[in-house]
Amino acid sequence: MLQPDHLKDIILTVRGEKVILALDLAKLFGVETRVFNQAVKRNIDRFPKDFVFQLTKSEFEELITNCDRFETQKHTSVLPYAFTEHGALQAANVLNSPRAVEMSIYVVRAFVAMRRMTVDLKALADKVAELDKKYGRHDEIIHLISQILFAEKSLPPAREFTKPEKKKIGFEPDKEKGKTSHISSRERIEKKS
Repeated sequence: MLQPDHLKDIILTVRGEKVILALDLAKLFGVETRVFNQAVKRNIDRFPKDFVFQLTKSEFEELITNCDRFETQKHTSVLPYAFTEHGALQAANVLNSPRAVEMSIYVVRAFVAMRRMTVDLKALADKVAELDKKYGRHDEIIHLISQILFAEKSLPPAREFTKPEKKKIGFEPDKEKGKTSHISSRERIEKKS
């Protein structure tokens, strides 16, 4: 059974709109593309510009370049029509065959699924932008702090510390005899008192 997920490959974005080309709709509805296009032209008043539009030559060439499945259309002189969600549903009504009605349900579901995906991606993009804004500010603050710290290293110290006089431990020259003698810390303390 055909699922809306299978249709996502035939839904394209052209001029910022999600569309299905006439040749894909014709296959879905089980008719030849020529017959499908004739039915649409006979009922053109049911298809306003926001339901259907014809691709330009450059749009069609870009489509052929980017999508391998359109390689067989490379040498056609007829530019295809692109149907929006509403246009695809209207095309099913124009054909009025059981297959077209059945497939139109799947087409609508596929468009709805694509719309949900777009909304989900937009919400995700908004969340990423919010996180970037939040943590981007943290990066600025850390950078500012590091600049301040590096700047302080080049400044002279705020005050000079005086080193306390160290008490000598070990050998002390005997001034009277001109010799060196070993005295302990305890002896020196007793000697000074």
